[in-house]
Amino acid sequence: MTDPRHLVWIASVPWDGIPGTERQMVTAMTRYAPVLWVDPPLSAITPARLSGRVTGGIVPSLSEPAPGITRLTTVALPGLTRPGVRTTTAPLLRAQISWALRRLRVRPSAVVSGYLEDVLGRWGPAVNVLYITDDHVAGAGLMGLSADRLRGQERLALARADVVAVVSPTLAEHWSALGADPVLIPNGCSVADPWPDPRAAPTGLPRPVLGLVGQLSERIDLDILTALSDAGFSLLLVGPRDPRWETERFAELTGRPGVHYTGRVPAASVPAYLAAIDIGITPYTASDFNRASFPLKTLEYLAAGRPVVSTDLPGARWLLEDLARAGLAVTGQPPADIMTLASTPAGFVTAVRRMVPGSHAGQEQARRERCRAFAIRHSWGRRADALAAAIGFTQAGAEPRPGRHVPQSG
Repeated sequence: MTDPRHLVWIASVPWDGIPGTERQMVTAMTRYAPVLWVDPPLSAITPARLSGRVTGGIVPSLSEPAPGITRLTTVALPGLTRPGVRTTTAPLLRAQISWALRRLRVRPSAVVSGYLEDVLGRWGPAVNVLYITDDHVAGAGLMGLSADRLRGQERLALARADVVAVVSPTLAEHWSALGADPVLIPNGCSVADPWPDPRAAPTGLPRPVLGLVGQLSERIDLDILTALSDAGFSLLLVGPRDPRWETERFAELTGRPGVHYTGRVPAASVPAYLAAIDIGITPYTASDFNRASFPLKTLEYLAAGRPVVSTDLPGARWLLEDLARAGLAVTGQPPADIMTLASTPAGFVTAVRRMVPGSHAGQEQARRERCRAFAIRHSWGRRADALAAAIGFTQAGAEPRPGRHVPQSG
């Protein structure tokens, strides 16, 4: 590492988990600086590690999973979230980060944490950035954690942060109420070119095909999926399912002839499935946790050239407002043929019917190009530009400085 700028990213998920917001942002940030990615602490005997879903042994280790990125696999004591034991977790994590920095001979210019443990404010003159992708308190029940303890961690992390970056308007309101001046940097997407041939992922479903790609859990409104199937639409469901979620109802739905469920698929296969659908759907429940989210899948559908029907959540509304500005100003086309919001199962059915592709191939191709053109406004590269500006990585070789930048669009 020869660049004077170095970024440490203390992640909330392991590198070899499902590639989500943090991994995508870190990959884009390598244009600005080499990155030390720090896995969240996991016990050496955790089931995820023993099963091979997360790599690493009983001691911390360094590896290079991608260009410009060094990964630190961390280790914690068994029972790391239990009272008593958990007081050792943050100190052990900080010690392992210090060990990695010494091994790499790196002094960080900025330290970003997507993790609420006590890890910020301990790295010399580095800019401390709190990067928030979810409402941890609202999701305490989902994660089996104490909401009161998470509130305390929020206050401590905020006190040590120079910059707070959030991915949704609801999170911006939440952290503003805590006294922060948050930077809104929504999730982004990658726009591939050329896009895979739809025949690369045969489903056997009659068109039009509605696609739901991502993790299937209690965050998904199964009533919406059932209503769409009842209305005669084909459903392609791609992604892992939480085994605790609606086992019987989900089995009944996926047993229908017009529904194809793939289960978990390799990340490299996802673009082919996106190419196989006609309309993407984001059927989230209106829970507090979902209201604070900014679903990746919505932008991924658009990046694939597919229009979207989404639950009416604040993040989706922010995106639709930007689409209205971009679409009406640039193409003269209304945004409703690219993205529509709905609040009920019946509303989803109505919205999908209005969005079903027409018979004119040229018009459909033009719509797909407009979807992709809009997605480019929200690329991960532009999201990284916004984060780099917020922490002062604005000029080659410049040292970081606390700052604030709120992008109105990509």
